Amino acid sequence: MFNVKPFNVMKVCMLITMFCLFTPTFVLANVSIIVHPSNDSSFDKASIKKIFLGKSKRFSNGKTAILISADHSDPATSEFNSKVIGKSSSQIKAYWSKILFTGKGTPPQEMSSNGEIINAISSNPDAIGFISADAVSDSVKVVATF
Repeated sequence: MFNVKPFNVMKVCMLITMFCLFTPTFVLANVSIIVHPSNDSSFDKASIKKIFLGKSKRFSNGKTAILISADHSDPATSEFNSKVIGKSSSQIKAYWSKILFTGKGTPPQEMSSNGEIINAISSNPDAIGFISADAVSDSVKVVATF
């Protein structure tokens, strides 16, 4: 029937396995940190991280920050946690559980879609959030992209 040498089959299987291991199955997009267009605060990665960890409750302009986050199942959340906070989603969940338990803060309000986040931020000058960079509209101000 087929004249297949065992060595060749094994070699092909190994090549396919190597290809699958080193080829990403998906590419995550960048996330944009967004605020109301009137927010004149300055932002850098460190200040954004402090705000989203509840370590800083105010913007540089003195106004209280209202945190808005994509739903925990949204790929933008994992990307934000990894690129900005430097922790996994499970580490962030554990962090906020501890903060809530000790009464030292409240985690960001989760919203289920980019549109919902944009609407909330465009209607509240004190809100800050993140969305997938390709979903940004001109009703919000992008202060950083990661």
